[in-house]
Amino acid sequence: MGGRIPVVLFAYNRPNHLQRTLECLRLDAVPELCVFSDGPRTPEAAPAVSSVREILRSVDWCEVRLVERPRNLGLGISILTGVSEVLAQHAAAIIFEDDLICVPGTYQFLAAALNHYRSEPKVMSVTGWNHPRVTPPAIGGPAYFDGRAECLVWGTWQRAWQGMEMDALALIRQCRQQGIDPARYGADLPAMAEEERQRNIWAVRWLYLHILRGGLCLRPARSLVEHIGFGREATNAKDGTWWSNPPLQPCPPLPERWPEAVEHPGCAALWQKATRQSAQRRLYVVQKLKNSLRALRH
Repeated sequence: MGGRIPVVLFAYNRPNHLQRTLECLRLDAVPELCVFSDGPRTPEAAPAVSSVREILRSVDWCEVRLVERPRNLGLGISILTGVSEVLAQHAAAIIFEDDLICVPGTYQFLAAALNHYRSEPKVMSVTGWNHPRVTPPAIGGPAYFDGRAECLVWGTWQRAWQGMEMDALALIRQCRQQGIDPARYGADLPAMAEEERQRNIWAVRWLYLHILRGGLCLRPARSLVEHIGFGREATNAKDGTWWSNPPLQPCPPLPERWPEAVEHPGCAALWQKATRQSAQRRLYVVQKLKNSLRALRH
């Protein structure tokens, strides 16, 4: 185990988005890709999935391990199983999805951070994504620590991933037993945990695993990453206007001194303020899902 840090890439049925993501990774000189291509959910999706796989098979600028799933696992199961498979063989990994782009230098920034904090138990993850709504003022450096983890271009270690077999509601129960407010890092999180039981999503349990353990996520002072997959054709990201970033700026130089593993004191309040609107939307979605399930039972 150990050695160079691979990028784990999850792809489904959007070849145009995938091309942009792969071009970013090529420009960043990523040395190794572990790619999981999900199978078509419907017969209509099969041609797009085939196009995605043709693109992935043609990658010749780095070492590639391609796993073509014979059936559709969906986003949550695909990521949970794929990351677990890779971290069984590597001490650390950086995770991309096929609708995320980054500025040159992002891989180097995340890999350097993973190497620097690999033996720091408080640090559970690193990310290339941020947003002005949740960025504290006057950070005083190129990066800082947040108590809320991230699912848009992120990296972690095998040691931090342990415990991801628990679902978000189980993690919430443990938080409450320890006197931890489940909404400390956002009013959207409890509703998202309820939603996990109804839909094939995964990231909320990653966030709650950090919260339960008092884990930290290293964030850049400004985003190095943008989500290009919002839209009606998306499975889990229909509307991203609230979280659209301003134009990305170049990646900063690697820090001469990385920040101490201490959370910035302004993070929790910023997340609570920024997520009030999305929390209302999520509660509406959860209620719709529950109503639909009741109708199917009767």
